Amino acid sequence: MQPVLAVTSGEPAGVGPELCARLAEKDWPARLVVLGDIDLIRERAALTGRPVEVQRYEGEGSARAGCLEVLHLPLAVASKLGMPDPANARYVLDLLDRALAGCASGEFAGMITAPVHKGVICDAGVPFSGHTEYLADHTLTPRVVMMLVGGGLRVALVTTHLPLSAVPAAITQEAVEQTLRILHGDLVRRFELAAPRVLVAGLNPHAGEGGHLGREEIEVIAPVLERLRAEGMQLVGPLPADTLFVPHTLSTGDAVLAMYHDQGLPVLKHASFGGGVNVTLGLPIIRTSVDHGTAFDLAGTGRADPGSLYAAVELALAMSAAGGASAAAH
Repeated sequence: MQPVLAVTSGEPAGVGPELCARLAEKDWPARLVVLGDIDLIRERAALTGRPVEVQRYEGEGSARAGCLEVLHLPLAVASKLGMPDPANARYVLDLLDRALAGCASGEFAGMITAPVHKGVICDAGVPFSGHTEYLADHTLTPRVVMMLVGGGLRVALVTTHLPLSAVPAAITQEAVEQTLRILHGDLVRRFELAAPRVLVAGLNPHAGEGGHLGREEIEVIAPVLERLRAEGMQLVGPLPADTLFVPHTLSTGDAVLAMYHDQGLPVLKHASFGGGVNVTLGLPIIRTSVDHGTAFDLAGTGRADPGSLYAAVELALAMSAAGGASAAAH
């Protein structure tokens, strides 16, 4: 009995289709179903010098050994390497919608996503700020948390895709508390950490320097930490971000909570780029993703590294085994 995982192939002009084809190179303890245009995936695999045998996914039917299963969803228009076309934006979103539907019904135990291009989707007239926000909207989840895993680190964010000028106003007591509750809950439920210890960064340099460099630590972050510690959560901070991300301090925690995107993610990507995983916490389903973009310049060259996609599959498998998803095994 193996879990069935959906893998969306992402932006067709990027590296997603060829990386998904490379899933056939490993023997996985799961049934992986790639969502995408079957001819596109076959052609990109051949173009990169790694042709694979491809078959259509047919529900509960058995897949052939060494064969890549593809749930065929057709492109709207032919895709050119490195040249995203807004006409295919709906196709990209259809991949996500089909994977979501399969996770909701129990057909899939979780979903793994290859990269999409936000700009081309927006150019098609669909407001889109990222996978994380899209999946939250379409599962009616009021708040989700982005966490990246890799290089021995877990780094979660209070705010995600916001201009830096908008971040301070978004760091509210409610936002920090809800994020910490989701992070703590999923570390217990999906990562099997009975009593996770979270290191919480301050917003300002030197965590505000006692109020001389900003008062968000005093007025917003610290009161939330005090309330949640009283409930039994192990929370350390608010800590200066520049000294939080040193090996000794990191070794004392199970996860880091950063206040904004570029406070936490550059450190993690330095430690793990090419092998990191983006996880959306707080959803009713399991969702992991690669830690890189569409890499248009590498599309079709065969040089794109599948390491992050492999790591995303492995983490989704581990989370599924932890009992965090509806079982979908055939």
